Amino acid sequence: MSLAALLFAIGVIIGALGSHALTNVLAPQQLASLGTAVDYQLFNALGLLVVGLLMHTLPAARLRLIAWALLLGIIFFSGGIYVMLAGAPKFLGYITPLGGVMLILAWLALTIVLWRSGR
Repeated sequence: MSLAALLFAIGVIIGALGSHALTNVLAPQQLASLGTAVDYQLFNALGLLVVGLLMHTLPAARLRLIAWALLLGIIFFSGGIYVMLAGAPKFLGYITPLGGVMLILAWLALTIVLWRSGR
């Protein structure tokens, strides 16, 4: 849950930088990509927080795997976009779709865990 809080703080900082300090540095398409990365980071950090809370009532082992998938998904998806916008080599952009797949799998796994628990 502390990592979720940290991801929220980082997302807000990057979002603020994009809204204020980077508007004259990045092209409109790049700013839109930054906004997408920040949105995904914040929404999935909220999911990570929820998974942390669910660990108090559901089997933690499965939820721990889901939490890792969410964390890595955020790092790969949003982080991939962030490093590309910072000028990293193009091949690093290939981690972005991997992050998206990890996020999808995490949410599907959480669906299954919640369904089986009757929630």
